[in-house]
Amino acid sequence: MVQKSKPKPKPNAKRPTRSRKYDPEESKRDILSVATKEFAKYGYNGARIDAIAAGTSTTKRMIYYYFGGKERLYIAVLEQEYTKIRSYESGLKLESLEPEQAIRRLTEFTFDYDHAHPDFVRLVAIENIHHARHLAKSSVIRGVNATIIETIDAIMKRGRRKGVFHASVRAVDVHMLMSALCFFHVSNLHTFGAIFRRDFLSLSVRKTHKRMVADFVVHLLKNG
Repeated sequence: MVQKSKPKPKPNAKRPTRSRKYDPEESKRDILSVATKEFAKYGYNGARIDAIAAGTSTTKRMIYYYFGGKERLYIAVLEQEYTKIRSYESGLKLESLEPEQAIRRLTEFTFDYDHAHPDFVRLVAIENIHHARHLAKSSVIRGVNATIIETIDAIMKRGRRKGVFHASVRAVDVHMLMSALCFFHVSNLHTFGAIFRRDFLSLSVRKTHKRMVADFVVHLLKNG
């Protein structure tokens, strides 16, 4: 029995193509992802829209269309990064923990988050160089960051009611102290390491320092 061969496709026959649906939100996320790296690496002044466009699936014209310019894109990056850490904090379920455990958990989270997100640390440092000039133009960031103060304040009040915490410090000052100690461990790891020959990226060093920072914050609230 002779097997019939399949007919060869005609040279000019066109294959059916699927139309790709354009997703503006996906494009914005793509732009923000690349812009975060660009601003964290080169700072506000050194970052280039051309470089950001080249690293995305969109164009320079579309970046301006979505964000209105370099400064607005930079502010959008800052808003995204602050929103991200606050979102993670809200998922810690700190209200279900005892006050001392809750404040320790929050401190340890902050320490680990900064190490896992060095671009966030760099962006905050960069914006401080600019005296928060760009950040101050955001209508979002202040509201986003109010949640962490409310969280710490609630933990402190529970701790005082239970007779665990005695410090009369404000929640915003506790947040400042916690952030400063964790932030330093990433922002100054190269200079401090070079001067004192200490590897801040060593797992044993990080574990020791994380415990020290958490112990310090807890001690302040219990004995302040």
